[in-house]
Amino acid sequence: MSDLPLWLSDRCAGVLLHITSLPSSFGVGALGNGAKRWIDFLADAGFRFWQTCPVGPTGFGDSPYQVFSSSAGNPYFIDWDEIVDLGYIQKSELSVLEQLPCEQVDYAKLYELFDPLLRTAFVGFQENPHLLESKYGNLDSFINIHADWLYPYAAYQLLKYKNELNPWWKWPEQDRSSSPELIKALNQPTDPDCLYIYFQQFLFRAQWKNIRSYAQKKGISIIGDLPIYVAPDSADAWAEPSLFQIDPNLQFQAVAGVPPDYFNEDGQYWGNPLYDWPIHEREDYRWWTARISDQLDLFDILRIDHFRAFHDYWSIPATAKHGKEGMWMDGPDEKFWQHIGAAFPHLPFLAEDLGEIHEGVRTLRTKFGLPGMAVLQFAFSGEAENLYLPHNLTEDLVLYTGTHDNDTAVGWYNASSEQTRSNFRRYFNVSGDAPGWEMLRQAYRSVSTLVIVQTQDLLSLGTEARFNKPGHEQGNWKWRMTSEQLNRLWQDSSSYLREQALLTGRLCPNLDDQSL
Repeated sequence: MSDLPLWLSDRCAGVLLHITSLPSSFGVGALGNGAKRWIDFLADAGFRFWQTCPVGPTGFGDSPYQVFSSSAGNPYFIDWDEIVDLGYIQKSELSVLEQLPCEQVDYAKLYELFDPLLRTAFVGFQENPHLLESKYGNLDSFINIHADWLYPYAAYQLLKYKNELNPWWKWPEQDRSSSPELIKALNQPTDPDCLYIYFQQFLFRAQWKNIRSYAQKKGISIIGDLPIYVAPDSADAWAEPSLFQIDPNLQFQAVAGVPPDYFNEDGQYWGNPLYDWPIHEREDYRWWTARISDQLDLFDILRIDHFRAFHDYWSIPATAKHGKEGMWMDGPDEKFWQHIGAAFPHLPFLAEDLGEIHEGVRTLRTKFGLPGMAVLQFAFSGEAENLYLPHNLTEDLVLYTGTHDNDTAVGWYNASSEQTRSNFRRYFNVSGDAPGWEMLRQAYRSVSTLVIVQTQDLLSLGTEARFNKPGHEQGNWKWRMTSEQLNRLWQDSSSYLREQALLTGRLCPNLDDQSL
């Protein structure tokens, strides 16, 4: 087995919480004081990592795994307090957002209210751009640095609004067929609509940079999440359809998904366009290299979602109705990772290798020194050979109590069979009264170098706080932590969490010089 990458050289722990779930006063988590207080808690409790879901602009279904651009940021995450401080909008104008619920995201109301307010702030920016630039840097420099993804994204968004928000394959021919000339023609900074898109992304990146810098000063690294596939309705697919299994008539030939699994007996039909891997190889994987490089401008580490597809991927005919109608196809395998390993030799990656994984996938992962994943909720089938049981783990498996696709620990325990619950109690020699905390204590004592816990489990919440239920298009991604919950968690549990990290060698030396 290859040595662990440098970023995973010390035993440590982290917490999974998406940006939308942060406390804030404006209907959705943002890159402001709520994020800083969260980082302060993580540092105080002895954590080293904060993991998020993808941070791109979402569309129908609100899934952070189906975004309009791999590189653009979600404007919802912009911190309003800083815009008020600049004088671009009055605090009183934000009262409609302050009336939104604080315990979940009301995406329908947010969609209705958010954009008119941000356009008001944009008018203030147009009248006095120097206020913003004196705080965040030069806008023109930002545009030039990020033109490779910003120009296609801006062009795509302009055409999407022109075409009543329909997906790009339903646009008229002159808009549906992208070209460098069309993209360039649409990117006119003198056009207020185009400049508005630049303004959003400029704000997002600048505020993200500030939050990341704040986290680094507190000893917290941020793990991002990179879906292996782009959304079908995205600037990525529209701008360069030749990179995907999309025919010359701009029809999808085959799409992504997975066969029947733990979450869905019919498999999952994701609908994402599959890559034309021979073309990527001929282009020396330049698109992937740029994509990863840009993500590492945001994050310290990248979790590569659905890593298996680099070895072999599930290909579903675009006309199929269920995921089970697909077949396995060969992925780029070692050729891809040889190139990526050379481009990013410090290997800031975590491979999501869950599900029905065969030895070929594990061999690919370990050959290139990439940590994999294990999920404790999947461990209690009753078989001592279960790979996720702590006695079967290895140092290069990042142990999750649960992921964004899992129920909370309390919800999982309550919904499990009595046999599973009995296996859990007997294996850990616990009562089962607080499954989230019992999982945390045992995970901390495992051999896994990194342990990631769900925030909901630190709060001992049930199924009502589940973040996502795979296979269900609506009703997901809504849960939020309130300020009161964060305060209570900090007050009641931070010292205990720090002690657990210290006892199990997960309090990194640069965070604390105490010893047992």
